[in-house]
Amino acid sequence: MRRGISATIACAAAVLAATGAGVLAEVPSYAAAGCSVTYTVTNQWPGGFGASVTVKNLGDALNGWTLVWSFGAGQTVTQYWSTALTQSGSQVTAKNVDYNGSLATNASTQFGFNGAWSASNPVPTAFTLNGVACTGGVTTSPSATRSASPSASASRSASPSASPSRSASASPSTSTGTPGVPSDAVWSASGQWDTWTNGGYTLYNDVWGGGAGSQTIWARTGTNWGVVANHPMTSGVKSYPHTVKGSIGRTVSSLSTLTSSFNVSVPSSGNYETAYDIWANSNAYEVMLWMNWNGAVGPIADSYDSNGAVPAFRNVTLGGHTWNIYRGSNGSNAVYSFLRTSDTNSGTVDVLAIANWLKTQGWWGDVTMGEAQFGFEISGTNGTSAFTDNSFGISWS
Repeated sequence: MRRGISATIACAAAVLAATGAGVLAEVPSYAAAGCSVTYTVTNQWPGGFGASVTVKNLGDALNGWTLVWSFGAGQTVTQYWSTALTQSGSQVTAKNVDYNGSLATNASTQFGFNGAWSASNPVPTAFTLNGVACTGGVTTSPSATRSASPSASASRSASPSASPSRSASASPSTSTGTPGVPSDAVWSASGQWDTWTNGGYTLYNDVWGGGAGSQTIWARTGTNWGVVANHPMTSGVKSYPHTVKGSIGRTVSSLSTLTSSFNVSVPSSGNYETAYDIWANSNAYEVMLWMNWNGAVGPIADSYDSNGAVPAFRNVTLGGHTWNIYRGSNGSNAVYSFLRTSDTNSGTVDVLAIANWLKTQGWWGDVTMGEAQFGFEISGTNGTSAFTDNSFGISWS
């Protein structure tokens, strides 16, 4: 039987103030810090569960966060979203991703995961935020800052500073002969969160699943790219390499057109799907359009039977394709999955028609459309496998 379990834990963390560039005098400064964490088991079934975690910043603004807790009964995380998560033994470390790292005072962010359990599934009782135990309330802690002469400060700000790990892939780099990467690729990278922007499109390597293997992304352009992946054939999504043309930023009713076309080459074996991942209302809604899929993969759905997920609607012709449509939640947002009734490696999709259909069904209102991502959601490969996006385009008016 599925059931909900929740616990709210107030957290306070000391944050060190950054040091300046000069060496004239040392003066005290104070940083306010605090947070609250709500950990909710959104659903549970024999051997598995889903959970949602909300982090609210009560102190000074944060630019990047790390939340750590330990499971008390041997639970393990099998899949996660809206966070970069790792687990070592009982300890779980969840970090921000690109779009949710900045938290102003009283701002909050949410991420979720699926997990496995055996004897019991107790809620964690302690969290740390950015390395400091969460104890409740808002605290201020003194830290040393150094006043600097104007010339010293100006000199410091003008010099290069350490850049985030993702920025290493901000400029093109020539392929270095990685097996499976074309010799005419102008960029390739193997970092977990590597990105590259070209022609208004941004590519993301995005290796984010627990137990993932190796993955190299390469590109000729932002719309002609591919991935060479070697992920174990275990449960849970390992990665979602994709391309995106920024945020649409328009309500459904204000759009006259929203269309996309694609052409891909995919392996004949493995667990994966070629999919659009479309977001709306600040990630409150997620729409997945599965254009082809293979192996042991399935959509999130409200109901299941002995044959797997049960669609809410079957054989609906919409937006130029015929779909089975599923409705569900991952614990953080509503998920609507459109699975094409037959695989295709190329085509054009009228995304606006799908958005209007969801509105007509009352599944969402006149939402503001966010990113419309396109790529390969990979759960496992039989050895090293190649996925190629031969061409892609999306436009709206």
